[in-house]
Amino acid sequence: LLSLSLFLFLFTGIFLTIGCEYFLEFSVLTLNSASLSFIMLFDWLSLLFSSFVLFISSMILKYTKEYMFGDKNLKRFVVLMLLFIFSMLMMIFSPNLISILLGWDGLGLVSYALVVYYQNIKSYNAGMLTALSNRVGDAALLMSVAWMMSLGTWNLSIVSIFQENKIMVYITSFIILAAITKSAQIPFSSWLPAAMAAPTPVSSLVHSSTLVTAGVYLLIRASEGFSPLMMTFLLYLSLLTMFMAGLGANFEFDLKKIIALSTLSQLGMMIIIICMGSIKLAIFHLLIHALFKALLFMCAGAIIHNLGNHQDIRFMGGIPYFMPLTCVCMNISNFALCGLPFLSGFYSKDLIAEFLSFNLPGVFVYSLFFVSVGLTVSYSIRLSYYLFWGDLNLLSLSSFSDNNNKIMLKGMMGLVILVIIKGSVLSWVLLDTPLFLSMPISMKWMTIFMILFGTLLGYETSQMKLSYVAKSLKFIVFSSFSANMWNLPILSTFGLNLYFLNMGKSGFKSIDSGWLEYYGSKNLFLNLKLLTQISQKLSKNHIKILMFTSLALVLSLSLFIYLNSLYSAQPWNCWGDSLSLDIHSAMAQFYNENVSFY
Repeated sequence: LLSLSLFLFLFTGIFLTIGCEYFLEFSVLTLNSASLSFIMLFDWLSLLFSSFVLFISSMILKYTKEYMFGDKNLKRFVVLMLLFIFSMLMMIFSPNLISILLGWDGLGLVSYALVVYYQNIKSYNAGMLTALSNRVGDAALLMSVAWMMSLGTWNLSIVSIFQENKIMVYITSFIILAAITKSAQIPFSSWLPAAMAAPTPVSSLVHSSTLVTAGVYLLIRASEGFSPLMMTFLLYLSLLTMFMAGLGANFEFDLKKIIALSTLSQLGMMIIIICMGSIKLAIFHLLIHALFKALLFMCAGAIIHNLGNHQDIRFMGGIPYFMPLTCVCMNISNFALCGLPFLSGFYSKDLIAEFLSFNLPGVFVYSLFFVSVGLTVSYSIRLSYYLFWGDLNLLSLSSFSDNNNKIMLKGMMGLVILVIIKGSVLSWVLLDTPLFLSMPISMKWMTIFMILFGTLLGYETSQMKLSYVAKSLKFIVFSSFSANMWNLPILSTFGLNLYFLNMGKSGFKSIDSGWLEYYGSKNLFLNLKLLTQISQKLSKNHIKILMFTSLALVLSLSLFIYLNSLYSAQPWNCWGDSLSLDIHSAMAQFYNENVSFY
């Protein structure tokens, strides 16, 4: 995978220099004047993104060798990881919506299998929430495939031709719905922290370059067909997601969930810059984020692995004394997330902030964006304080050090070099000329001011003194509301379904367990059982009783037939008189015969 990654990155430079694209098309069938074909697109974007996916995957697979050491199903786990990577590559190289759907569904299916890899109730719940949330996006993508059939093509690369068509409104709406479910934007954000139930190598792969970035990649490919109204709607949605994730990460104590919420915040930033119209800048930040987020998860996994699977940051502290190399890697990735000069994150995040200031979409967007940037710095400083400068509160006698994870360090060292240098390299490769944005000095200082504000806020929230706890109790509702991601996990599970579940329960009690149980099922069985018992008792009696019963039935039937024949032979108005005369004459004849006999 590593050699293939380097090979694809080399070809990316060639494709960017020449400026060419190659289509490889396999025609499958023609249906209703629409040609169904499997298309592979080789351009600079697909080659560059796939090279990053393969490089990160190779480092994570090396890391997995030690992290999952001793696991009984290690081969199965590696096969699932490779299927996951293959599904992502299929989606990257496919401009056709149907072939994208194959990779899209492959990502959803394999991600469920990886989330429930650890067999416990928490993993099952997280896996089901992940699968059902992504099912909404899968259904939306299927609907867009059905609508695009009327255009005669499923090729996203020519979607801008049909921009004036009214059908494009429905197609792009479903594509946006699919993208925000996969990239976990509001209101589908709850599955992203829940997916942390998976092993850490899975989290590192999912949150860096595969599952969650699939939605952003789909938006990049289809962005030419979006209307300005849809772009504005998506801008506000992703802005709220970025703010919500940054706020929630400052109140979270689970190490992996803090990093997951930071991923959610950065995904919101990528979609914001797509909506602002700078596709190359979004790709730039997508690739840079993939590097430092994979490294951040790998460092967190190494710390959790050495601390005996404890993930609460309140138990951690003083880790640089025991794991200095891991802490160096984590600090570098953390500072890259903050945008510290001159790490890789600085080149993309600073440019995004200046680009947004230059376009000035509105006071609300401008203010909330920079507050979210400050919150990013805040939770990064808070995380570093708990891990590196706090006290070790873990009451365990087990020793831990970097000597216990030498193979994991090799994977981390491969990424930390790129986290340092790749930002400048990609800025030279992707951006044709160095961007210089002229704006007032107050706007230039806005980013620095929010970084300082976030640093102060992160330090204050990391204090665990009694006075701070007493003050935080005044804002307990706000704290719990922010930590629970604005109650989205509740709304995504029982909050949305509780009314319908109660209706189903009432119907089950009154109908299934009530009337249907009485008139059918159990009561019907008891009645049939009683009739069977009566017939069995009758069959056990003397044969004379059966013969007498049979004779009585025959005589009764004969009498009924005779009376019926008399009724049909006489008119209706004189039927009663004639019948009475016949009965009297018959009785007189019977009396005379008996008297003569005696």
